Amino acid sequence: MTESVIIIGGGLAGLAAASALATRGVEVNLLESRPRLGGRAASFLDRETDTLIDNCQHVTMGCCACFNHFCNEVGVAHLFQTADQLFFVAPADAAGRFCIDALYASPLPAPLHLVPAFRKLSYLSGTERRTLARGLASLARATPESLRGQNFQTWLRTRHQPASLIDKFWHTILVSALSESLDRIDAAIARKVFVDAFLRRHDGWKVSIPCVALDEIYDCNVTHHLAAHGATIELNAGVERLIVEDERVTGVELRDGLRHSADQFILAVSHDRVRARLPEPLVRHPTLAGLARLESAPISSVHLWFDRPITDLPHAVFIDRLSQWMFNRSTPNRGDAEEPTHYYQVVISASHDLANLTRDDVVQRVVAEFRDVWPQATRAALLHSRVVTEHKAVFAPTPGSEALRPRQQSPIGNLQLAGDWTRTGWPATMESAVRSGYLAAENVLARLRRPETLVPPHLPNALLSKLLFRL
Repeated sequence: MTESVIIIGGGLAGLAAASALATRGVEVNLLESRPRLGGRAASFLDRETDTLIDNCQHVTMGCCACFNHFCNEVGVAHLFQTADQLFFVAPADAAGRFCIDALYASPLPAPLHLVPAFRKLSYLSGTERRTLARGLASLARATPESLRGQNFQTWLRTRHQPASLIDKFWHTILVSALSESLDRIDAAIARKVFVDAFLRRHDGWKVSIPCVALDEIYDCNVTHHLAAHGATIELNAGVERLIVEDERVTGVELRDGLRHSADQFILAVSHDRVRARLPEPLVRHPTLAGLARLESAPISSVHLWFDRPITDLPHAVFIDRLSQWMFNRSTPNRGDAEEPTHYYQVVISASHDLANLTRDDVVQRVVAEFRDVWPQATRAALLHSRVVTEHKAVFAPTPGSEALRPRQQSPIGNLQLAGDWTRTGWPATMESAVRSGYLAAENVLARLRRPETLVPPHLPNALLSKLLFRL
């Protein structure tokens, strides 16, 4: 008889678990409360422009082994485009001029591969570059255990990193990656970002950006993949609670009162929704008690449509501005009946302060920054704009937060937990979500006496990185 599993939640964690189990012959029933799959990696229709737009730009990197494996497994890897350069908009010089610098890899082995590009960054002085190199080396040589629980801002100051360098480099990278201010980031998590992205491998830093709307990737393509392998998907099927009898989950009750039963269960919802679906004794269990103390961080996106092109750059990282990342989502003039669109999305992570601004204030500030940097923007008319804020976009990587994250195996044997907030060794990223789904699926297979390792092996360290930093 085929064993069955109910997966609650159709975000990336639930999709990864569903794919891993369905392709191995397990009977999968995926329940999603929304009318689409993808969770926070979602799109919506902007009626003004009749365009499907993402709630926020999602990207992956070369260091994200699980997510990249998942994309290959479900057949969506071709829907991402990898950037060979990252463009940084430097602060204005004394004359008010702006410079756009490119970060690219040289043929040198990691961790030296980015050194030539770093040496050309116009907004860092020679002294700042040398100080940065010492700071990165010190961070890489530190063990995660020695850093855990410290706030990264304090760690940087003890390593004599000046405020100007903190603002122009450390803050720029980490706020985008972790959506928190440096004084609220655990130093061990900060280390992982820099080591995995910049120091461990030659291609870890490379960013891959979706070429299509997120719904096309997850709600369309992944749905077809799961259906082709026999999985059942129920949308608009919000789970009210798990039914627990004799220390075993026997079923779930939906919001409409319907019940479903299965042999195994994976709860793959966001961390702030877990406790409401569990019986009170389980909520109080020591392994889950920390969930109440995990905080959330917001991410905002500003969507702008102009009457003409602003820049040909595919993306840009802004230094020391409200705007943090710009993604050029314009469509070219193909010579057919469709008019080209000049559409740009700006991402603002850790957007707590936007709560004090009106939507118009945010748009005006971002447009003003565009016009400061790109002369074309001064001649462009803004046709339409939207501001979207995901208030609980990610869990906050605060000092000590790692200890609050539960493992995938819950205190109940046939219930697994999945989500970027579970203990994966990664911060709140698509990589962490997929990794958690794979780990939860591994536990299910082990209980079915079909043990198998689903998480791909760690990407190998570059030899020189291993020697220099004892990785």
